[in-house]
Amino acid sequence: MASLEKATLAGGCFWCIEAIFKRLRGVGDVVSGYSGGEGKEPSYEAVSGGTTGHAETIQITFDPQVISYETLLEVFFKLVDPTTLNRQGSDAGTQYRSVIFYHNIEQRRVAEKVKGKIEKSGMYKSSVVTEIVPLANFYKAEDYHQDFYGKNRLYPYCQIIIDPKITKLYENFGEIVKRRV
Repeated sequence: MASLEKATLAGGCFWCIEAIFKRLRGVGDVVSGYSGGEGKEPSYEAVSGGTTGHAETIQITFDPQVISYETLLEVFFKLVDPTTLNRQGSDAGTQYRSVIFYHNIEQRRVAEKVKGKIEKSGMYKSSVVTEIVPLANFYKAEDYHQDFYGKNRLYPYCQIIIDPKITKLYENFGEIVKRRV
């Protein structure tokens, strides 16, 4: 059996991106958490206040024999807005910034390659502002944030914000999506 790898990404509300990446073949666990700031063991309340420097983040465990890190990043860049600084839709603040936290030099190389490809593609009219930085820490979010979409599909935020992202995932990446979850 191939060894599993981790990818750590921030792109707005972790409920949104967790729901997307859980649906990809080759992805095992997706954990919502916090990265990129100061202070150990941050809480949702502290991070939401925007004073910790942490971003709402997901950490993905994936099988590179089934899905590549590059493919994960292509999904990321297509399903978040990488052109808005400290914002995704109506979610605003540094905790919602777009960041790729790389685990090693190879991930950094791939992230820079994919970001460059996206910038040159003309997919977005504005410049890509997604940060590419080394992972210094990852703190798991509180239990009630884990699989939030799966447990709360009727919650208005899920219906208004996450459902359209999942539809876009199926439309653009149907060949790599698990059966409907």
